[in-house]
Amino acid sequence: MKKYNSVGELFMDYRTFNGLSQADFAASLHVDLRTIQRWEKDITLIKPEKEEDIVLATLMPYQLIRNLNAAVPIPTYYNFKTRKYSLSQQSNSFPKVDWYLDQIDITSDRLRTIDLDLDFKHLEQFIDSQKRDENYVNKELIREAVRLLPELNYVFIGKSGYYAGHCIVLPISPNTHIKLRNKEISNRDLRAHHLVNYKSLGQPIFYRFDITGDCNDTVFYIMSKFFRFFRDIENKNYLMCGYTERDDNYNINQQIGLRVIWEDKDLQNRLHLDYPPRFFEGDFNKYLENL
Repeated sequence: MKKYNSVGELFMDYRTFNGLSQADFAASLHVDLRTIQRWEKDITLIKPEKEEDIVLATLMPYQLIRNLNAAVPIPTYYNFKTRKYSLSQQSNSFPKVDWYLDQIDITSDRLRTIDLDLDFKHLEQFIDSQKRDENYVNKELIREAVRLLPELNYVFIGKSGYYAGHCIVLPISPNTHIKLRNKEISNRDLRAHHLVNYKSLGQPIFYRFDITGDCNDTVFYIMSKFFRFFRDIENKNYLMCGYTERDDNYNINQQIGLRVIWEDKDLQNRLHLDYPPRFFEGDFNKYLENL
């Protein structure tokens, strides 16, 4: 992570990271070139009503923009690759998975069930951009997931009152699991009819569609709620599966007891990823057994 002391410095690095000119950046935000130049020179602050447009266009966290867009900026660390911020260098690294076990019962009133009327624009923008596919997110799929499994479909609201992260888990049918496992369908093919009431199955199958947070504290609250669900579930004969392209998930998945079923090295080469995309499955029973 790099420490930023002004929004102008942040925007210049954002343009460099994404290969954008000032004119390109201005067009993406629907402002004129002079506005970008003033922001980058820290001559003028961003109007509060424009902050949301910047967040949705750049995928940078609200809190990061809010910290730096001030008369007296709050120095903040940020990593463009992981899209996470931090207020201190000590909290930059990804936390150990035992962190969740040690403090799993710590909750937050800033976690709430997904409300599509309020949250869909954030979910759609963040997931589609992360997956590099603007058709990735299906609104009716998420609506049905929220109806069937509200406990695992939620968002986290940051200190500024804005979206900061989410958890989307799908209760899928056994046939859907087989098709995903065998590469007959992918995430972008999933629809509401692929979901079922998990309580009706002898072996419930949960599919981790997407989990993300804008900083380690956000990730902690999101993942602690996630693990509490599986700690408390009565039917321990469940299966958790999912697909990931994120590099930092590889070691985490291994530590919590998920095994890799297949890797797509061809896609890794096409997308220039450090690790191949993977399909994984398993359960958290051993990981959580000491609680």
